[in-house]
Amino acid sequence: MDTISTLFGLAFQSMVIPAALAGLVWGILGGALPGLSASITMALLLPFTYTMEPVTAVVLLASTYIGAEYGGSIPAILIRTPGTNSAAATVIDGYEMKRQGRAGEALGISLWSGFLGSMFGLVMLVTMTEPLSWLALAFRPTSYFGLGILGLSVIASMSSGSLLKGLASAIVGLMIATVGADPIAGINRFTFHVPELLGGIEPVLVMIGLFALSELMVQSGAPPLGGLKEQVKVRLPSFAMMKRLRRSQTIGCIMGLFEGLTPGGGGSIAAFMSYNEARRWSKTPEAFGKGSEEGVAAPETANNTVASTTLIPLLSFGIPSSNSTAVLLGGFLIHGLLPGPRLFEQNADVVTGLYLGSFVAIVGQLLFGILLLPVCVWLVNRPRPYLAGFILALILSGIYTLDHSLFHLGFVLAMGLVGYLMRRAGFPFLPLILGVVLGHMVESSYRRSLVLSGGDHGIFLEDPIAVGLLSLSLAFILFSLGREVLDARKARRAAATTREIHP
Repeated sequence: MDTISTLFGLAFQSMVIPAALAGLVWGILGGALPGLSASITMALLLPFTYTMEPVTAVVLLASTYIGAEYGGSIPAILIRTPGTNSAAATVIDGYEMKRQGRAGEALGISLWSGFLGSMFGLVMLVTMTEPLSWLALAFRPTSYFGLGILGLSVIASMSSGSLLKGLASAIVGLMIATVGADPIAGINRFTFHVPELLGGIEPVLVMIGLFALSELMVQSGAPPLGGLKEQVKVRLPSFAMMKRLRRSQTIGCIMGLFEGLTPGGGGSIAAFMSYNEARRWSKTPEAFGKGSEEGVAAPETANNTVASTTLIPLLSFGIPSSNSTAVLLGGFLIHGLLPGPRLFEQNADVVTGLYLGSFVAIVGQLLFGILLLPVCVWLVNRPRPYLAGFILALILSGIYTLDHSLFHLGFVLAMGLVGYLMRRAGFPFLPLILGVVLGHMVESSYRRSLVLSGGDHGIFLEDPIAVGLLSLSLAFILFSLGREVLDARKARRAAATTREIHP
């Protein structure tokens, strides 16, 4: 009865439903703009959530994630340019359907498949999150230290590029997290007599600089996108088509669940895996790549499933497994919320509101996905400089409203430059972001463990959970290092073979 009364209170006496719909609309529009990934679309909203109620802020960000995953398929189908990374697999058959004059049908299949995937992901989120969170009650400071190290090592080892670059990014993030007050002694560190650094560096400043501003810098040198002049209308699949797509959508749900629970996974990996498996199990595999409806349904189901299932490790253990969930964790931390079992005990209304808001956004996705298509087409046809100017103004105004601080504006601009250089050098962002977000937990858990043991590091070997987590961290790093060595050997052999053939 308490849950039902909480649901009714959130539905009719709070801003949960308006926030869910507003986040959905913003997510669809942001996802439809090539270059604005789901994480960037969410990061742009972070400064405006400071003055909101916690449940409203969390619902707004989560609904934006849901909307962006669908919105990314619109330019993928219409102009062969995925709006988000996870929509890259949709390009293969979606654009072919558009070339055959079936753009409306492809958009309808994407919308329906995204709806089913999101619903399945929400069911998994509701049923799996709280039971998993109670495992965290057995965690001690040593266990939390091992969990933080595991999260950092897994993300670093699975990031694109070399393992050393991923680990270097994570270390830089941990270094940024040490700015401010010492978690045990309370003394100030690395503030350089700058008052704005006494409270540490807010993760939101790092996220917006790295994600949004660096993307604007990259896009400023990119060629203009091709426009779309013809009128397009969404056509939802018929019942006969829905029956044909069930196998590929089931594969997408399974892959989306698996990748959502895997640290370092994400919508793009789930989309390509589901596409390959759907082709393997299809009765007409030869149609893939030539405008197959199943080739659109499978990846779109998968990446929309991930939008919900990737919240399971975040809410259960406080470990984000993707850029988007790292931004969402930033939204939790802004309002003093720490995911885990205590969140379900002390802030049950936030969790219930998140479930309700996600459900409203998923249902509203069917309606707004149709109504917003003309707006998305109009946005795709806008000149890139106008869009970049609007986004830059939104970033700077949002940052300035936090504390009316020019220092924060300068810091975000500096992080934008750092992000641009990292992109050029091939360094991944997510390990750095996780280092900033998890740095306090890692350091404070490590220091508390040593306080309890009187400085004896053997305490980490006395906790079986910590031993298991740290062993997994080492295994991931060694596996990634071994894979890189094998890839380097294959590359050298291929180069040697090429020289022999073409001396």
